[in-house]
Amino acid sequence: MNRDTGRSFDLENFLSMPLVAHLSTVAEDSPRDSPVWFYWQDKKIWIIGTASDTFPDRIRKNSKCAIGIVNFKPHTGLFLHAGFRGTAIVKPFKKIIANQLLSRYMGPEIEKWDPRFKDLDDSNVLICFSPETVVVRDQSYVLPKSEQN
Repeated sequence: MNRDTGRSFDLENFLSMPLVAHLSTVAEDSPRDSPVWFYWQDKKIWIIGTASDTFPDRIRKNSKCAIGIVNFKPHTGLFLHAGFRGTAIVKPFKKIIANQLLSRYMGPEIEKWDPRFKDLDDSNVLICFSPETVVVRDQSYVLPKSEQN
């Protein structure tokens, strides 16, 4: 994996946060973007694909993807970006990986999760994205003194 060293930040810490990723895939000759929750494990990004999602079919046809993840807090000037290019494969659903992913966003107590996520089954799939290149940039800025809290 290549990594940009200019104004970068700790990628592992960044990817442990419950941020929203944008998965970019290709349908014929048209790019598509899907906001997704993700789980970073063993240098791979895992995403759940449900029956209503169309990105698993696009990945089956063309495995090349890009993923962008941003942590932006306008009230502080924090702006961290990680961009990935690589390939993804559609894998059978594994509840243990799905629960690890979902617990990042909804907490460890499954009984408190939104009912839509409690009983996911084999009608779902997992997307396993393998980065080939990674760009990590801290694009944070300093707010004018009049806007700082």
